[in-house]
Amino acid sequence: MRLAPQIQALFDTAPEEPLDALTVQQQRQLMRHLSDQNYLRFGLRPEPVGAVTDHAVPTDDGTITVRAYLPAKPGPLPGHVELHGGGWWLGSIDEHVNDAICRHRCNHAGCAVFAVEYRLAPEHPFPAGLDDVYSAVLWITEHAAELGVDPGRISIGGASAGGNLAAATALRARDSGGPDLVFQLLEVPGLDLTGASMRAALATEELAPIAQYIGEFETPLRHYFRDPADALLPLASPIRAGDLSGLPPAHIVTAEYDPLRTEGELYAQRLAGAGVDITVTRHAEAIHGTGYLSGVWEPARNWLRGSTMALRQAHERSLAVRTRHPAP
Repeated sequence: MRLAPQIQALFDTAPEEPLDALTVQQQRQLMRHLSDQNYLRFGLRPEPVGAVTDHAVPTDDGTITVRAYLPAKPGPLPGHVELHGGGWWLGSIDEHVNDAICRHRCNHAGCAVFAVEYRLAPEHPFPAGLDDVYSAVLWITEHAAELGVDPGRISIGGASAGGNLAAATALRARDSGGPDLVFQLLEVPGLDLTGASMRAALATEELAPIAQYIGEFETPLRHYFRDPADALLPLASPIRAGDLSGLPPAHIVTAEYDPLRTEGELYAQRLAGAGVDITVTRHAEAIHGTGYLSGVWEPARNWLRGSTMALRQAHERSLAVRTRHPAP
């Protein structure tokens, strides 16, 4: 394995000392600072959009913030729910990397993008974050007219933990008679939260050289669950769902040097076997955190553009299908 110099430079910014002596809040503060500094150093500058508005969205347990990014074009627009990563215990819609991705998708996919500030573990373990995301999807659908969004053309997506929550939300919407989502964009998603797939991948000759850069991969899972047995539930580990039929079309993005690659590609195979329209892109030489490198590494820009184009095309297809088969 030969890592691109840009990837090695990103790896070299990782903290040298274990963070166990810090509280969760202190770890979040440190990792948020590191995330923002890395994006300022390696990422594309954020683009202006037509408007950015924060909404207080009610949930069963209080309120959460949903940030709407609107392009400078008239509606009604397709809508996309974008879920940040961070291992279910880190991350925020305010992070530079997440803000920049939402702005890019808003402009280049031509849709309203909704970033959800879901609650984090360990203070709010599974399924609190998933509940927040589902509440946000319901709220966006119910308030589509005032948001300038077409309620029949709403998609969902996310990276890493966000990809997990997006896949789980699609399952929940199907099984609960919820909104009819038109697309899933799952980027380097974590889909087997038992950790079994990740451990097996890191033990391979291919990925063993980067294991030192991954960190303690069990930590997010310890934070996320009250009971480790919850990792077996389909809404925690979507790859363990017995029936994947009837789910929205999906585009799954994996990275060659990512321990989550195997479960992402296996989920794609299972979706295809269940009759779901599915496309997959594996990015050569890429890593889990490639999204930070869009300003300095052309393959990272290709990733961003390709995923955004898949989103745009999915919304266009959903409109074409509805035009050919209007509702009675």
